[in-house]
Amino acid sequence: MNSKLKVGAVAVLAVAALTTPSAVNAATAPVNDPARAASAEPPVYAPPSAEARAQAVATANATLAARADLTLKGENEKFDLAANVSGVKGLQYLTYSRSYRGLRVHGGEVVVATDRFGEQVGSVNSGLQSRITIDVTSRVDAATASATARAQLPTVESVGTPELVVHATTTTPRLAWEVVVNGATQEAPSVLHVFVDALDGSIIESYDDVRAGTGNSYYNGNPVTIQTSGSSGSYSMTDTTRPGLRCGGQNGAVYTKSTDNWGNGSGTNLETACVDALYAAQKQWDMLRTWLGRNGVTGTGRSYPARVGLAAVNAYWNGSYTSFGRNSANTRQATPMDVVAHEYGHAIFQNSGSGGGGSGNESGGLNESTGDIYGALTEHYANQPATLDPPDYLVGEEVNLSGSGEIRNMYNPSAKGHPNCYSSSIPSTPVHSAAGPQNHWFYLLSEGTNPVGKPASTVCSGPTTLTGIGIQKAGQIFQSGLNTKTAPWTHAKARRATVAAAKSLFPGSCVEVNAVKAAWTAVNVPAASGEVACP
Repeated sequence: MNSKLKVGAVAVLAVAALTTPSAVNAATAPVNDPARAASAEPPVYAPPSAEARAQAVATANATLAARADLTLKGENEKFDLAANVSGVKGLQYLTYSRSYRGLRVHGGEVVVATDRFGEQVGSVNSGLQSRITIDVTSRVDAATASATARAQLPTVESVGTPELVVHATTTTPRLAWEVVVNGATQEAPSVLHVFVDALDGSIIESYDDVRAGTGNSYYNGNPVTIQTSGSSGSYSMTDTTRPGLRCGGQNGAVYTKSTDNWGNGSGTNLETACVDALYAAQKQWDMLRTWLGRNGVTGTGRSYPARVGLAAVNAYWNGSYTSFGRNSANTRQATPMDVVAHEYGHAIFQNSGSGGGGSGNESGGLNESTGDIYGALTEHYANQPATLDPPDYLVGEEVNLSGSGEIRNMYNPSAKGHPNCYSSSIPSTPVHSAAGPQNHWFYLLSEGTNPVGKPASTVCSGPTTLTGIGIQKAGQIFQSGLNTKTAPWTHAKARRATVAAAKSLFPGSCVEVNAVKAAWTAVNVPAASGEVACP
């Protein structure tokens, strides 16, 4: 594949039981927004005006002040606005961090969702499960906590300064030291967050920023056009129109050369691998904007670098960049569209709602499924012909990574030995397998049980025949639900979040709301008390 690259084309631009739809309407003046008069139905990508963003902050602040019952806020606590992003049709999502007696509360974040004008509150989502009433005097010093955390990795490169926090992703809040250890496990790099109990020195939990992935075919056609930068005699694989996106080797240095013609089409050529990585990441960025109303991977107009040449049959996201290796036969690089989109999907997960989803295999499985969903969405957006990599709901189907075909199957996860349905065993199921139930849910929501021209899918419970609403609507609902994520993220929270999202996105219709409910029921995730009703 001889990939001719061109310069100058600028890119167009956990819901807890506390979730309460239409919780509060703040007593603030309405926004004078020209878009209100211009169109009753906004476009998918409709960033709120500065006035609407300010209104949303005022509304959210008033809501949090008036409704402490929704967040379990005590007198020794305060909220600070940590992020403000918009989504489909300009709906706004404001994430607040929580502190208790001056200490950050891990798991105490709150997400307030408003309409696009910032006037109406759609939901208030709190991760806190019980009120905080603890003493903040540590009996374990920082050095001891650091040593405990260091011992959790066989290879350690650096250990961050321990931070005293309130750990609140479990039922009972506890005083803890959070220590970030950079190094490696026996299999892969690691950026491990370890929470050490500040009273008895035990490990409460740990989670890793590094999320492992799998490989796929790297072909995207010949030639392809991607966004690079530079001018005659000095070019760079840096996309200045999508801030943060660039590609290079494992040392982090971006690839440069004197001509704007990259790669030779060989499966072992790393320049070619960067061609494919950038092409896929740029298609995903465009999909996020055009289909999901999201401004880049972060939601605030930024992306992250990609590195190729990893000497492993693997690909991963480490919290700061994506890294791509090769297949087991060492004949091609792991930079096809769905794998690249999968790894950046982890970055979207990390930059949605309250950030991470918490520790544990259930949250990890939802994170892996998120990557798979973004792989499918990006493939469907690109809509390549059958001679290349056509849109489907398989993961790694063309690379034959280890001699067994695709890595995961979204319409029938059990075909790869993964669970189709949610059960009490999911929290102890390895994360790549635990992706099965949500992957299955997404397929049923998008396509139904018997789509024309696509694979049939079965249900675990409920009605045996479901009708899909299309992958674009399904993606909008999924992302909107993810925007309200709190830790720990669970299937039950994901159901409530996506049902509420469907109601907000399609207020004049119950088709989408009921389709979301039916798809979750079909994978054994039942309704919980307080779920949004439609009508």
